[in-house]
Amino acid sequence: MKTVMIFGTFDILHQGHLSVFKAARRAGDHVITVVARDTTVKKHKQHPIHTELERKRMLECISLIDEVVLGCKKNPYKIIKNKQPDIILLGYDQKVFVDQLKEKLKEFGLSTKVKRLPSYKPKTYKSNKIRQKMEKSM
Repeated sequence: MKTVMIFGTFDILHQGHLSVFKAARRAGDHVITVVARDTTVKKHKQHPIHTELERKRMLECISLIDEVVLGCKKNPYKIIKNKQPDIILLGYDQKVFVDQLKEKLKEFGLSTKVKRLPSYKPKTYKSNKIRQKMEKSM
């Protein structure tokens, strides 16, 4: 069984996320989605609209995903060590915790492949752009 792991905030679910879920499903047999913790989102992005538990529950309803877990607050790489995925798929614009990823995989003795996904209509389906439109319409 080939395990694929993806990471994200997933605060405002949109077609770009669905594209990532479909790519993960095509890449493997078991898809694990790691949801960024609220503290991480606030530190690296902005205040999330939904709590980490709400975001987790939303993702648990998506049939393309087999397992949804919250990231580790203290060590963002711990979940990789624990789950040992065969493949990690990164979003086209994912930058947080990526800089040390290959070194951590080596440290854990994992031969996990890391692949970056292409963008899916980034001018339309990007969470911060959708959020800006929502805020303007309020």
